[in-house]
Amino acid sequence: MSRKLLPLSVTAILMGGTAMADVPNVAVDIAPVHSLVARVMEGVGTPDLIVQPGASPHEYSLRPSEAAALQNADLVFWIGEDLTPWMENAVETLAEGAAVTTLLETGGTTLLDFREDALFEAHDHGHDEHEDHDAAKEASDHDHDHDDHDHEEQADADGHDHDDHDHEEHAEAEAHDHDHDHEEHAEAEAHDHDHDHEEHAEADAHDHDHDDHGHDDHAGHDHGEHDPHAWLSPTNASTWLNVIAAQLSAADPDNAGAYFANAAAARAEMEALSAEINATLDPARGGSFIVFHDAYQYFEANFDFPASGAISIGDATDPSPARIAEIQGRIRDEGVDCVLAEPQFNPGLVATVLEGTEASIGVIDPLGAELEPGAALYPQLLRNMAATLAECL
Repeated sequence: MSRKLLPLSVTAILMGGTAMADVPNVAVDIAPVHSLVARVMEGVGTPDLIVQPGASPHEYSLRPSEAAALQNADLVFWIGEDLTPWMENAVETLAEGAAVTTLLETGGTTLLDFREDALFEAHDHGHDEHEDHDAAKEASDHDHDHDDHDHEEQADADGHDHDDHDHEEHAEAEAHDHDHDHEEHAEAEAHDHDHDHEEHAEADAHDHDHDDHGHDDHAGHDHGEHDPHAWLSPTNASTWLNVIAAQLSAADPDNAGAYFANAAAARAEMEALSAEINATLDPARGGSFIVFHDAYQYFEANFDFPASGAISIGDATDPSPARIAEIQGRIRDEGVDCVLAEPQFNPGLVATVLEGTEASIGVIDPLGAELEPGAALYPQLLRNMAATLAECL
């Protein structure tokens, strides 16, 4: 998919003040990103939200008003097809003349690989020692392009340095052999995979087809190599604020000063928010929790608060019986304190997992399903997540 980024001139950065031209029409995929765009546009204009609160972004049918918003858009901001694969065709077809910004592909964005296993290794993200991060950067010999907006990077416990072209391998509970082009799944056993896309129907041993229509034992499961839930890292959000301001300013130079001033203020707010969330989580550190689907590792990494496992994989497809059994075993054997459900997904699965355990249950919301869309949604979303974790633990 061809993506257009508008050139950003020095004049656009320096100009500001009262709007002298029409404010661009802006369409945004999900509520948390819409919140960031709305914050940058405060006092100038209001973006349109495509995926409405409470809906799953993985599968969605556009309403006429949402299709019209894409069709009229001058700018489109979205996470990318790894989160909303259905939206790629909609953007190409309806927003053909718009400048499209795919946030997962922007410079400075920290990307983490999918965790395929039901159970996670302790301290998967390793924020205790920044030396690991530096060593990994030298070893992997990847140069990252940083602009003047203090883009920060994160690293996991194995010292992985992630950029848009980082194809690292998982080494969690079992040993896996990976081919160069395909990312493999492992659930309870170690498997050697070749380029023949074989399918197995056994509950605990699955080889997955990774062509353009690849499916695993969960019907309809198909994702890219990176976890797309990157908005749950306030570090990524801070990076994107400047990307958003730059694109808006290039399209609307008369209001560039307002866009960049809003982005700078929002970045300062993000730093204060991170400190607030750390303070909320500190009393609960050391507790163990299971999440409904593996959408939270960016939050876990940013705040050094690792989960013990996930009932479902990253796109929230139904888990296999073997995966459910693994999760139940960990809850019983390790005395997991909390299992976190989500408002838009099947509560019956959580009830099944909790059978015979003493774990508490909480409801966590990575999309702001019950929050009013707008500039205030993103910080409130993270506050609510932290409060739910602390209370459940």
